[in-house]
Amino acid sequence: MPTEHKINVIKDTVKRFGNSKGVYFTNYSGIDVKTITELRKNFRESNVEYVVTKNTLTKRAAKEAGYENLDEILTGQVAIAYSEDPTAPARIIKEFKKENEGLLDVLGLIFDGELYPSDKYIEFANLPSKEESLTKLVIMLNQPVTKFASALNNSFAKLLSALGNLKETKN
Repeated sequence: MPTEHKINVIKDTVKRFGNSKGVYFTNYSGIDVKTITELRKNFRESNVEYVVTKNTLTKRAAKEAGYENLDEILTGQVAIAYSEDPTAPARIIKEFKKENEGLLDVLGLIFDGELYPSDKYIEFANLPSKEESLTKLVIMLNQPVTKFASALNNSFAKLLSALGNLKETKN
């Protein structure tokens, strides 16, 4: 018979699956407390929730959230990074692995509702963040307006110069 605590863990995990665009399954065995604390801090700073739950409870929650075939991924010491920005965990994991080679393994990931193999996280780590993409879009949209305003400004300056020269010649 499931306890109330386990039921709450499953409910919270289902909610995390539902609210996250990026879910990264990692094996954290062999990482010391100081290093894992630093990793958790990096995740928190990027609004990524890094959680360890029992694999059996995570499997049940994943099924309730509509994700099947996670049995192969959910073995051993698994911690899961949940994020609304699907590329944020990938970037943090990539940076962490540069400094701590061999300590953290990506077991698999769910990116925007789709299950991907572990090596795919590197591609996602190289994608621009949502903020970077929006900034680029704004710059691209702003560029024609800026060019048009500049062209109008130059035309008016030339017109005023021509009118000024015409006024001087008439005087």
